[in-house]
Amino acid sequence: MKKIFTGINIQWPISQDILSGVKTIETRTYPIPKQYLGQEMLMIETPGKRGGFKARISAIVKFKSCFKYNSIPDFRKDIDRHLVQPGSPWDWGDKAKWGWEVEVIKTFTPPIETSFKKGIIYTKNIELDT
Repeated sequence: MKKIFTGINIQWPISQDILSGVKTIETRTYPIPKQYLGQEMLMIETPGKRGGFKARISAIVKFKSCFKYNSIPDFRKDIDRHLVQPGSPWDWGDKAKWGWEVEVIKTFTPPIETSFKKGIIYTKNIELDT
């Protein structure tokens, strides 16, 4: 059966932490748009600077909740869930930080190769056999 999904780009190796279940909070500098909260989405794994592959669909994920971190200490207390290390490029900066609680619904082994361009935050209307 074919189904239409929206995709979200998540860079490798962070994507692997989500797939393994170790990282349960994705952090962003904005809240998840309300229409995507609780919806199944395709995780488009992008290679970043160190991955030796093209963008690929690695899983169906769902973001169960979204919340704002109120301070750096608040953000640091949650390090076991978001895995963002102090000083990393994804650490607390000059913008607010949001936590998106992620649930992996289904993984694709091997991942599904795509022709998506890097830099797309949300990819819409992806048709996939489920």
